Amino acid sequence: MEKVEFLILRNLLHHEEYARKVLPFVKSEYFDDSSQKVVYEEISKFVSKYNKLATKEILCIEVENRKDINDSSFKEIVDIIQNLDPSSSEYEWLVNTTEKWCRDRAIYLALMESIYIADGNDEKRNRDSIPSILSDALGVSFDNHVGHDYLNDYEERYESYNRKEDKIPFDLEYFNKITKGGLPNKTLNIALAGTGVGKSLFMCHMASSILLNGRNVLYITMEMAEEKIAERIDANLLNVPIQEISGLPKILFENKVTNLAQKTQGTLIIKEYPTASAHSGHFRALLNELALKKSFKPDIIFVDYLNICASSRYRGNLSVNSYSYIKAIAEELRGLAVEANVPLVSATQTTRSGYGSSDVELTDTSESFGLPATADLMFALISSEELENLGQIMVKQLKNRYNDPTVNKRFVVGIDRAKMRLYDCEQSAQNDILDSGQDEEYTYEETKTNKQFEGFKF
Repeated sequence: MEKVEFLILRNLLHHEEYARKVLPFVKSEYFDDSSQKVVYEEISKFVSKYNKLATKEILCIEVENRKDINDSSFKEIVDIIQNLDPSSSEYEWLVNTTEKWCRDRAIYLALMESIYIADGNDEKRNRDSIPSILSDALGVSFDNHVGHDYLNDYEERYESYNRKEDKIPFDLEYFNKITKGGLPNKTLNIALAGTGVGKSLFMCHMASSILLNGRNVLYITMEMAEEKIAERIDANLLNVPIQEISGLPKILFENKVTNLAQKTQGTLIIKEYPTASAHSGHFRALLNELALKKSFKPDIIFVDYLNICASSRYRGNLSVNSYSYIKAIAEELRGLAVEANVPLVSATQTTRSGYGSSDVELTDTSESFGLPATADLMFALISSEELENLGQIMVKQLKNRYNDPTVNKRFVVGIDRAKMRLYDCEQSAQNDILDSGQDEEYTYEETKTNKQFEGFKF
């Protein structure tokens, strides 16, 4: 029976469609036999350089010019080349067989590499790198999508225009209005607020509502301990004031959590990292580890919060300015959201001037204006003594790629700090807000009599 390696080599030499399909994915280290590896390297090198398939004569000449093989190896390699005759195998079967061979070889090599690392023989990598090595091997596949052909792929494009986008909805009416139904995948969404206003409360409430909606949630915290975040989510989901959580009898607490588990198919994972020590690389490794150990894939990721993350690009570089550093973190987190195909929600601080302001602007973003430039949605959470007395918090849109940010630019939501919960206010509360939102319309006659239009000709 012909070995798969020999079948691959003969078709790489004679089957152009097959060669162009599989060459980007086949690696020389997949070949266990050193002579076959040399033949593959020369085929791949020739196609890459001349954009044409090699011939037996070309391969023999190229092998003869190599300085890294002896006479006995040369004879063995030439014998292999001379036996590479055309194959009549079915194309689709060939591709599928090659893909399976590549995946099997990648997994085998990854296992060998993992054992080497686990034994402490690798000075550069430790055991934490093993999950990502195995995950990469398991993910080996022949992806034939190389871009959107504007003229030929119009049907696919039209379908995408009319396809309902998968979004993570809010349980708050006005947030759904400004985002047209929720947060899309592959996006970075930022809440801007001063200390103590409610950044973590907002994210804990949102994580709670999404969990209840049957989705998987990953909550990464670098500001508070895992238990403190879980306590806030307990207050929200168990409908118990946060001050009373610790006083609940164990049997009552257990019953509440058991009843909650029966209401949702979702999972919530809370992971704590030390402040300013974790970056997108750590989060990526965490996603791989959760996939391998718990078969967990999040539908949304929360990072509490962006400014106290580290950057994978500027590790240990103390000379970089805050603009570049925070912008780099934002870009890396957005890249993680794209790679994981989920929305990512985080928060940032206001500047000192914006802390007490009742009309926060984008320029009040702490440390770096590069953050608003990267975010898809950015909104401010504003509190004041008057709003606190009303049990409300104001939301102001600062940037919105999903909708017109001037519509519902400002709105209020109710806040219950004891139960770490947000809720919709009555419409009358929204009507009292300046430019809360409804688009104003003027008739021709109104514009003639309205003083703000004086000086305009009709």
